[in-house]
Amino acid sequence: MARLLIYASLGLNIFVLVPVCLGLLNKADWTLAAYGPDTAARGILLSVYLAILFVSAGLLFKPVPAMVAALLLVQIIYKFSTPFTVGSFENPVVTANLGIAAFHCITLWAIWRSNGS
Repeated sequence: MARLLIYASLGLNIFVLVPVCLGLLNKADWTLAAYGPDTAARGILLSVYLAILFVSAGLLFKPVPAMVAALLLVQIIYKFSTPFTVGSFENPVVTANLGIAAFHCITLWAIWRSNGS
C-alpha cells in the first residue's frame, strides 16, 4: 500500500507542478489571479516548485521511502501553513495546497506504518 501511495503522491506533485511551473515561466494570465504580480517572490516560489518537481520526478525512478517521506513532510508543513502566511483560505493556491497536503499525509502515514515505526 505504501509503495502505491508513494507513486501517487509523486505523480500528483508532477501532475500539478508541470502546468503551474509552465504558467509561471510563461507569465500566463491565470498566474496573476493565483500568485499575484510578477515579482522576485514569484521567481523564488518558482525555484521551490521546480525543485519539488525535479526531486519528485527523480524519486519516481528510485522511490527511497525515507527520501520521499522527507520531501512530503516539507510539503505538508509549507502547504498547511499557507492559509496563515497568505491570510486567507479563499486563494485557489491555498485551497489546492490543503488538498494536496491532506493526500500527502496519508502517504506519509503509510510510509511510517510500513517501516514498523
